Amino acid sequence: MTVSFLTQGPIDRDVFTRIIKALRTTGYIVLDEVFTLPQLQSLFIDLKTTDSEQFRPAGIGREQAQRVNQFVRRDRIRWLDASYEPVVTYLEWMEQLRLRVNRELFLGLFDYECHYAHYSKGAFYKKHLDSFKGNSNRRLSSILYLNPAWQSADGGELIIYAPDSDAVVQTVLPTFGKMVLFLSEQFPHEVLPAKCSRYSLTGWFRINATDSVTLDPLK
Repeated sequence: MTVSFLTQGPIDRDVFTRIIKALRTTGYIVLDEVFTLPQLQSLFIDLKTTDSEQFRPAGIGREQAQRVNQFVRRDRIRWLDASYEPVVTYLEWMEQLRLRVNRELFLGLFDYECHYAHYSKGAFYKKHLDSFKGNSNRRLSSILYLNPAWQSADGGELIIYAPDSDAVVQTVLPTFGKMVLFLSEQFPHEVLPAKCSRYSLTGWFRINATDSVTLDPLK
């Protein structure tokens, strides 16, 4: 049975206020406990029982410009949406966050896209921005880590860099239930190689970049 994120969580009832404050001041936040253990376990079980054939090598770029480049990234992903029942309640929680961010920060977030990500042993993702060159429709990135019993010796850290330099502003160990949110256009980041399989639910809030010339794609 899927656990409802709306009726049983998150743990921190004031978490949206904390997120808004952090985005306004620093542009990012790392949250150690957002959802309850049953909520996290339901997502982890679903991820682990998903047929591996549904995961595909992740590409870089978008639409016709997208390509697989294993010198840049080696994770495998499975796109998710509201038609996929196990994540519906998680998406409902993210929708609440979208509405709150728009109301208080006026970011104009239009929708949310996400996928499961699997980094096998040794996989990585080199330093990059989440907003595509010439297409800055991703505005707010989110990562929820789904790695039970993860230890510092397992590696796989997320490194967040300062917007205008190579200075490291945060090193994040991908422990079970930790969530990271940051402004997509401002913070370059990378994933260091892990010594065992590393899992997350990764997503982006987008604006609608449709104009008189270009129709904004969904992915």
